[in-house]
Amino acid sequence: MSHHHRPTLKQQNKPFKSKHATKSATKNLAKGRVARHSQKSTILNSLTAQSRVNRRNTAKQMQLRKRQALVASTRIFNGVDAAPRVVAVIPLCPDVYAQDVVRVLSSSFDTDINVEDCPESGLWHLKAERFKTSLQFTLLLYRNLFATLDACKVADYIVFVLSATQEVDEWGDLLLRCLQAQGLPEVVTLVGPSRAQQNIQPKISQDRKLRTPILKSLLSFIRYFVPSQARVYDLEEASASDGINVIRALCEGKPSDVQWRQGRTWLLGETVEWEDQATGLLKVTGVIRGLSLSVNRLVHIPNYGDFQQLKIVSAPRPASRKGTLVSMDLEAATLAVPTSDADSLISLNDPDTMANEQTWPTDEEMRDDVRPAPKGDETELPDAHLGTTPKTVKRVPKGTSQYQAAWIVEDENDEDDEDYGLADDVEDGGQDEEMQDLDMDAPLIPQGDGMEESDRKSVVAFKDLDEEEEGKQLATWRNRGCEVENEMAFPDEVDTPQDIPARERFQRYRGLHSFRTSPWDPYENLPRDYGKIFQFEDFRRTERAIHRRAEDESESVAPGMRVTVYVKDVPQTILKERDHAAPFVMFGLLQHEHKVSVLNFTVQRNTEFSEPVKSKDPMILCAGPRRFRINPVFSQHTRGGGKGANNVHKFERFLLPGVTCVATTYAPVVFGKPPCMLLKETADPNAPQLVAMGTFLNADTTRIIAKRIVLSGHPFKVHKKTATVRYMFFNPDDVAYFAPIQLHTKHGRAGHIRESLGTHGYFKAHFDGPVNQMDTICMSLYKRVYPKWSGLHKQLPSAANPEAMEE
Repeated sequence: MSHHHRPTLKQQNKPFKSKHATKSATKNLAKGRVARHSQKSTILNSLTAQSRVNRRNTAKQMQLRKRQALVASTRIFNGVDAAPRVVAVIPLCPDVYAQDVVRVLSSSFDTDINVEDCPESGLWHLKAERFKTSLQFTLLLYRNLFATLDACKVADYIVFVLSATQEVDEWGDLLLRCLQAQGLPEVVTLVGPSRAQQNIQPKISQDRKLRTPILKSLLSFIRYFVPSQARVYDLEEASASDGINVIRALCEGKPSDVQWRQGRTWLLGETVEWEDQATGLLKVTGVIRGLSLSVNRLVHIPNYGDFQQLKIVSAPRPASRKGTLVSMDLEAATLAVPTSDADSLISLNDPDTMANEQTWPTDEEMRDDVRPAPKGDETELPDAHLGTTPKTVKRVPKGTSQYQAAWIVEDENDEDDEDYGLADDVEDGGQDEEMQDLDMDAPLIPQGDGMEESDRKSVVAFKDLDEEEEGKQLATWRNRGCEVENEMAFPDEVDTPQDIPARERFQRYRGLHSFRTSPWDPYENLPRDYGKIFQFEDFRRTERAIHRRAEDESESVAPGMRVTVYVKDVPQTILKERDHAAPFVMFGLLQHEHKVSVLNFTVQRNTEFSEPVKSKDPMILCAGPRRFRINPVFSQHTRGGGKGANNVHKFERFLLPGVTCVATTYAPVVFGKPPCMLLKETADPNAPQLVAMGTFLNADTTRIIAKRIVLSGHPFKVHKKTATVRYMFFNPDDVAYFAPIQLHTKHGRAGHIRESLGTHGYFKAHFDGPVNQMDTICMSLYKRVYPKWSGLHKQLPSAANPEAMEE
């Protein structure tokens, strides 16, 4: 038998590398195979495989497209008589003024300009012939929040004016956060001249060693809100280099696009006057910006609402040549007149109550309703005896007068908040000590009762509470923060009342086997308010169709033209009530944006706001070009924004920090993805608190907001998987009524009610696993919650009447 080694021990040399083989050898090795390109190869791979000439040609074409896009974006500003670049000048400190900044910039650009005509607030037009363009400055005052927000919505540039001697206070920080949430265009930051510093120490700007650290600190501050800032210009220097650099940045730069303004039209009113005050016909002259303005669509004026247009007339500026105006009689031509396709001001439906489901009475009900006919003169009802007519009685807080009770509106939705107050009512001994029954039919105090005017005013306008009632209200106000902690520790848990049967107290609630998958009909038992709003079959498809229709609108005026818009049915007090220090802004609405529906906004709480935020608290909603007074209803936001299997979302009692929720309200429809923010009013109308920020989600009327309550019980006796539970109900009828609903424990067990025990609400329950004696038995019940109506936010005049404020 011959011996041989294992084949794994034989030496194997590396094959010859064909890297340096000849073409013929490589061809013979391929044996006729041809290289084949994959069909899934990207365009980038195909570009890399092109020749050198093709790559150069492709790069040249891409560069040409970018240059054409830049020219097209700034073409509207080319020329001194073209559309001006709108620049909003915003002071962030109390010792700097927009008027001083504009005067310094105008003087540094052209010494022949009469800067004394520059107003303290309003519009100031500057023709920059050197740069072949023009600037339109919007001068804003300090501590005028809503006017500043409206000015930034229509601005191409924002100039933030900082101070070298004073820091940005709380109002300036609030304004920066609001503008950051609203969306910022191109920003230029500078240090403006301080009037106080000019009077005290005019030579401080000459020391460069002191100015450099100040500018670095201000640059670090502004980069927190606007990271794209590269430098902070200084206008307090002796040289005018920074002034001309600011003008160059405003005239030669390309304004950045604000995302939510794309596809919209806006106009900054240069002149606003009456054409016919008796009929409410208002003339607004300005330059159309954004998309083309359609005369068939509605326009929105902040603080006043939506209006129709009568016509659009051209209003060209007189031509200028080398600084002189050429006198030419330019006749105003009518550019657009509304057609039959014009939008109406109808925002709500008129529900037909007879269109609901009708039930005909049965034969038994018809027989029971048959009564003997009256005899003789008994057809007329006799007069009621004195004191037998029913009285109108209202349950009001203790100490409320009859006059104050007449203004209390009873709302069915108020009982939603009672579920969380059951435990407090039991501990305080009920509400009998805090509430009283007031006879609304009793006569009011007559005017000629001999009381003095001061006494009558104190009785009607103010009622001093006793120390006990005042202490209770103070404790309620202080315990508001504890409610948030209790909600986080014991979410949705309520105590079952002992004086009211649970089947009556929670008769509107239902049980769900699975919160995410159990069916829930969105059109079941809808309130009457749902018959007034509009519903879209496919909201996104309607939005795309409206945008395509807006681009092909025939009765529209192209952007960049200076026109006069005639607005119909404007309130006659608009010019008297409006703040003349604020710019007059007008936005064009898209089709159907006047219709009211259910709007959902994804919001996240501001980290600087420390007070508890409760559902249905009154707030100011700023969304796109509009502002509303709303009472938002918060609900959970599904990850990814999906609806889920049944479109049911849990109601949130509080807006907790770090949690994204959905705020729902009735409001006019808005298209696109505009940002939104929630503001809470304070004593100062121009300094509200920023509560939350977010974006518009959708307009979905089928979104079900389910409010959950959890009834808890104690396992009295436990034997493996069976437990005797108490304190969840207090009578056997309630146990039988809620027996079909599934139970669960805080440790994850699930079970059902087996039988009732005794007469005190005890019952036996069986679970899918062993139950711990320290566990808690829970039952979840759900009820649908509906949003509340919103109203237009109207800013109060800056100078309020003291007597009106006293009343």
